[in-house]
Amino acid sequence: MDKLQITGGKRLNGDIPISGAKNAALPILCAGLLTAGDLVLSNVPRLHDVRTMLRLLEQTGLKVTRDDERVTLNGAAITSLVAPYELVKTMRASILVLGPLLARFGEARVSLPGGCAIGSRPVDQHIKGLRAMGAEITIEGGYIHAKCAKLQGARIHTDMITVTGTENLLMAATLAEGETVLENAAREPEVTDLANMLVAMGAKIDGIGSDRLVIQGVEALHGTEHAVISDRIEAVTFLCAVAAAGGDIRITRTRTDIFDAALDKLREMGLQMTVEGDSIRARMDGRAQPVSFRTTEYPGFPTDMQAQFMAVNTIAAGASHVTETIFENRFMHVQEMNRLGAQISTEGNNAFIKGVGRLVGAPVMATDLRASASLVIAGLAAEGVTVVDRIYHLDRGYDRMEDKLSAVGAEIVRIK
Repeated sequence: MDKLQITGGKRLNGDIPISGAKNAALPILCAGLLTAGDLVLSNVPRLHDVRTMLRLLEQTGLKVTRDDERVTLNGAAITSLVAPYELVKTMRASILVLGPLLARFGEARVSLPGGCAIGSRPVDQHIKGLRAMGAEITIEGGYIHAKCAKLQGARIHTDMITVTGTENLLMAATLAEGETVLENAAREPEVTDLANMLVAMGAKIDGIGSDRLVIQGVEALHGTEHAVISDRIEAVTFLCAVAAAGGDIRITRTRTDIFDAALDKLREMGLQMTVEGDSIRARMDGRAQPVSFRTTEYPGFPTDMQAQFMAVNTIAAGASHVTETIFENRFMHVQEMNRLGAQISTEGNNAFIKGVGRLVGAPVMATDLRASASLVIAGLAAEGVTVVDRIYHLDRGYDRMEDKLSAVGAEIVRIK
């Protein structure tokens, strides 16, 4: 099992290119099931989750051609409507094949999904919405089995804001008969990216970027070309790294208009930032100031950035308070950070951080994707050597993180 060995205390200087967004790429890849035409995608990140999704799609009969960050999909010869447990168990985004398969072929059999162990992620909103559109759905033997001769447009109000739920129902609605209205829809930039691509494929969608999406179903979708948006979570992770370790970096190939809540908090920390087109120059010379925040749905502070900010808060000049409202089990990185000398206590969905003068390297274990990134950040700031174990979590969502950090002066190596 691979590990990362980090010798902390090195300032970061140089350019870091940002890869395509994992959370945009995965639903966009699933949209290849909606058409018999060629879907040509660029800026697709080289991640374990992307490889898993492509294997899942290939076993349905979808033709996949990949050349580095460019992927071409063709769904003219789909032969299987099943998403098996063996591929679904490690990645909750696998549920996103349910809507497209059902909408185009009238049936789907999808294993209940897995993923990071950061809390319950019920798929009941997906099922509720598809049933409202006329699908017959049973759950048996760990599989969701959905059937419908033709999905019908419906008005769907989800009980909670759900990103994958919105994406699944949006894709299904594009081929449904009549009008579908999705209320309480997720507004994340990754949802918007998917919707914009679906429109380029011939879908009729109004309200993109809002919490109310109106979809007029069409007979068929066609292929198109689309560039996946850059990964805002990766961008903020590297900005947190320089806020913790110090230095002067420039992140490139990014979108600077889709993570304002995080940028505001980074400025509060004392990170000096200059936005120039698709890049952000960030400089940190002194000790970070503590920031308190509450995670919430977009455009609020993202849960996927909580652990990285907490890593910076551990060495900030004062106390801070973090409230996690999205996932009930997303403080598993706390005990590992405390092994490095952090002073963090938790009470329910609240974490209380008292900034310390220094962290000291130690062996730590990653428990989920964003927790692993936060431990890398803490290791960059710590004195001595930190070894982060179980980094297969990291590889699910970050494209060669150690290479990008090494290029800007970090002393970080992968140990096989």
